[in-house]
This record gives sequence, structure tokens and C-alpha cells, in this order.
Amino acid sequence: MKMKYVATIGFFDGVHSGHRYLIERVREVARIRGLQSMVVTFPVHPRKVLQADYQPQLLTTKDEKLELLAKTGVDKLVLLDFDREMARMTAREFMQMLHRDYAVEVLIVGYDHRFGQGRTACFEDYVTYGKELSMEVLRAEELKGGASSTVVRRALLGGDVALANSKLGYRYFLHGKVVHGFRNGTRMGFPTANLQVEEDKLIPMNGAYGVEVTVAGKVYQGMLNIGQRPTLDNGEERSVEVHIFDCQMDLYDQWLCVEFLFFLRAEKKFLSVDELCKQLDVDKSDCKRMFSVLN
Repeated sequence: MKMKYVATIGFFDGVHSGHRYLIERVREVARIRGLQSMVVTFPVHPRKVLQADYQPQLLTTKDEKLELLAKTGVDKLVLLDFDREMARMTAREFMQMLHRDYAVEVLIVGYDHRFGQGRTACFEDYVTYGKELSMEVLRAEELKGGASSTVVRRALLGGDVALANSKLGYRYFLHGKVVHGFRNGTRMGFPTANLQVEEDKLIPMNGAYGVEVTVAGKVYQGMLNIGQRPTLDNGEERSVEVHIFDCQMDLYDQWLCVEFLFFLRAEKKFLSVDELCKQLDVDKSDCKRMFSVLN
């Protein structure tokens, strides 16, 4: 017998607490109805397909998003390749495709989500189309306290890691490969791993942060700096550099996962390298003190 599904659809950037609340509703209805649960999403942001010059700042890469979605316990993940042909689909045509090709019997729509050509249809329209297609359409309630990818992005771009993490329901993180940098940190007594992050991934506001770093399966504490290194006149290129406490291993070409715990200070140009070194000592002391409070 062909499996039938309760589904929801969205881009789900960040898979934040609001997304997971919606997906849990999908799983709950599926249990009650004796159906399977499904999440329908897209590997590429639809706006990037429609606007060639659009440069998204994503909270999660495709692989990160899929991993987070898999952890929700949903029975099936469907990745749709959004293209211009799909963009021309009306909401009814899209729902018909879900019903016909993916056996979606119940569609649960996020409280503020719209889809279909021009995003002109509303929830009442979805209900009408659903009746015509023998598909039930339900609207999920908003998570108390609210959470949205936009709020998380705004918080990270303002250095408000605490707010971002509270809305995500986990610590914001960056994955990246350690590449060769200018070695300025080593010369100053603060060796850093220079992280190469995927192009579309959102990098928080310039400044210093307290982080936890996972490398080769082991977790370390550290402090991370994002910015243009104005004191060292290294140009306009933005770097992501992490100084890992009590880690002696060679990190070049290693893959790191850096989780943001707290914001230390904004980026600043110092009068001299000596003054910068003194500030780094202060940063390290402040960072370790804050870690001790958290622990």
C-alpha cells in the first residue's frame, strides 16, 4: 500500500525553534491520522533562482539544514529543485503536484507562510484548493514568543548571540576548513586558526566572541575574532580566526565546528600592536571568566 503523508513546506533556513515547532505539529497530526510525516524544502534559496544578483546570508548551508531537519524525527525529507518553471506554478498547481506526486493527504501551513506564483494566495485559498483536491489543509499556530530566520539574522548581525541562540534553540555555528593566514596571531603569542567558511553562510558582526570549537571529535574553549584586522593594516578582506585554548595540534586543513556562546567586544583599531596584545590578554581573561560562569 502506498504511503500517505502529512506535510509542510518551506525553506527552513536555520531550522530554528519555530520551524521545529511546526514540524512537531506535522508529526503529531501524522501520528493521530496514522500517516507518515514529511518536510518539503529546497536546496537553493528561491530568491537566488529568481534574482541572479541575490546574495543570501544563510543561517545554514544545505547540508547543515538537512542534518538539522533529519534530527527532528520526520519520516521523509523531500528536496525540490526550485526553478523558473516551478516559480510559475500557482498555489493550487503546487498543491496538486504534492498530492499527485508525493501522496500528501494533509498539508500544514506555517501561520504566516505563503507559496505559489506571486505568493498572492492566502490560507483560505489553500483550504478551498485542498477541498477540490481531496487534501486537508491546516494552519499551525505561532510559537509562543515567536522565532523567525529574519530575527536571528538581525541578532547575529548586531552581535546579539544570546538572542540568536534563544530563537534558534541551539548555538549558532560555523563549519569551516583551516587555511593559511597572515600568521600575525602566532607572532603576537595568540596563534589562530583561519577559518574558510562557505560563501553564502552568514558571518556575525565584526568583533570578538567566546566560542566552543569541535576538532577531531574533541571540544575546546576559545575566542574568535571576525573582522578586517584594522590594527595590522591587512586590507579589507574579512577574516574569521579562532584562538583555541589548550590545543597544541596542527590544525591546517582540519575541519572545525565553531559554536558561538557570547559576544566579548566590537572590533576596534588600536594605536599599536602592543596595545592590541594587551587587549587580547584582557579578552582571554574575560573569556575564561565567562566560561567559568557558564559552567
